[in-house]
Amino acid sequence: MKKKGKSLAENTADDILAMITIDKKFSLGDKLPNENDLSSQLKVSRTTLREAIRILVAHNVLEIERGKGTFVKKNPSLNDSVALKELSEIPMDVKDLYEMRLIFEPQSAFLAAKRATDKELERILYYGKLEEEQILKKLDRTEVEQAFHKSIAKATHNEFMNRLMPILYQAIGKGVILSYAKEDIVQNTLNDHRMIMEFLAKRDALGAKTAMELHIIHAMRGFGIDDE
Repeated sequence: MKKKGKSLAENTADDILAMITIDKKFSLGDKLPNENDLSSQLKVSRTTLREAIRILVAHNVLEIERGKGTFVKKNPSLNDSVALKELSEIPMDVKDLYEMRLIFEPQSAFLAAKRATDKELERILYYGKLEEEQILKKLDRTEVEQAFHKSIAKATHNEFMNRLMPILYQAIGKGVILSYAKEDIVQNTLNDHRMIMEFLAKRDALGAKTAMELHIIHAMRGFGIDDE
């Protein structure tokens, strides 16, 4: 289910951007695979891929070096650490950060359920399941949980939500650290993420919104944060 008005080339451009900013398959300055390999990987024609690359070149994401190939542009704005830099540098306590998540993320889940392309939905479910594996193995899940929530934000097709994610990362990162001492919070995360993924997989927008809201409220209560 693609958002209305987006061409195949635009959706392909979104997929390449996600490979850079979410999957971290390519870093700033990296060369992309050749046209045949990348079009095969994305399951699109080479004509569509070329148009997608042109879109990303126009948006300062990629650059073409003649005779060498296509590269991820060394554009600092692609780096989460500089997005909304001034706001992200403001010291915030856990309560402020989780209240912010409670305001934005349930609606993000709602919009993602309605707007996500099949590939975007596949990415969300992939990171959700990967996080589950890391929880069960008691491994650090910070980056994977951030990727899970960032994948949801990207699937809203709302640029402001994407730019807000670096700030929400602070809450996710702090939450992961604090949860290590509270087994019940870890178990709630496991159960809540399964419920969020179940509703998203069904494209049940209201269910996904409610599940995300419950997930954040469970975390807030587990940390002793008043959600009123």
